[in-house]
Parts: sequence; structure tokens; C-alpha cells
Amino acid sequence: MADKKPYQIVLFGKAGCDKCALLNKRVDKLLQKPEWKRFEKIYHDIMTEDGLIDFCNAECINPQRIPALAVKILNADSGEYNYITNDKPGSRDTVCGSSKLYTYLGLQTDYSGNGTITPNMVSHVLEEAVRI
Repeated sequence: MADKKPYQIVLFGKAGCDKCALLNKRVDKLLQKPEWKRFEKIYHDIMTEDGLIDFCNAECINPQRIPALAVKILNADSGEYNYITNDKPGSRDTVCGSSKLYTYLGLQTDYSGNGTITPNMVSHVLEEAVRI
């Protein structure tokens, strides 16, 4: 377990989706920064059987709001990763707006706006994860 990072960013997307590819690149670029070295990215293509199972297990992401991401934390006792619960569900977030997930700490695309999850939004969620 010593080689496991304490946090995972779990991305949900699908092949051929420009916004999914953009979010993947943005997260990859963020993870190159030293402040995010405790995070690793896990990508799930929801158009595959395994990806769809993992997406369903996340339980709180609207399938019409892909791409999306949620943050997990390592449970030191079990060695398993668990989604971080949103400690303020439903609260208005000035950085993430309506893209913030309700149940877990994460983001989903808000297609009523410009439909983009920005690097600032991702950083904001990661900062929240390390404060918990």
C-alpha cells in the first residue's frame, strides 16, 4: 500500500467526445504540478462494460452530463479507495456552480452553460479534497 497515492481522480467519459478528451488533457496537465502529486487519474469509458459498471457504482452522476469526475480517498485500514462525500450537498459553489456533484466531491458537465469543466474548477475540487 506504500506505493498507492492517497487520492484518485475518477474520470468518466466516452470515445469520440471532444469535451471528454479536453477534460482528460486538463487533468493530466494539472497532475504534472507538484501540488497534485498525491493524486492519480483513473479513466473510465462509459461506453465499455467495465466503464459502465464503474459509472453506475458512482451512483450520483447524471449520464447526460458526461464528462464528469469524482474524487476518491484511500482508506488506510482496508486499502480500498472510497468516494469523498460532499460535506455541503446542494450548497452554491461560486467556482463550480451547478457543475458540482451533490452526493460526492466532484464535477459533471453543465450543458446549460458552456459545457466545459475548467482547470480552475478541477483545482478547486482537489483543494477541497485535501482539506477534508
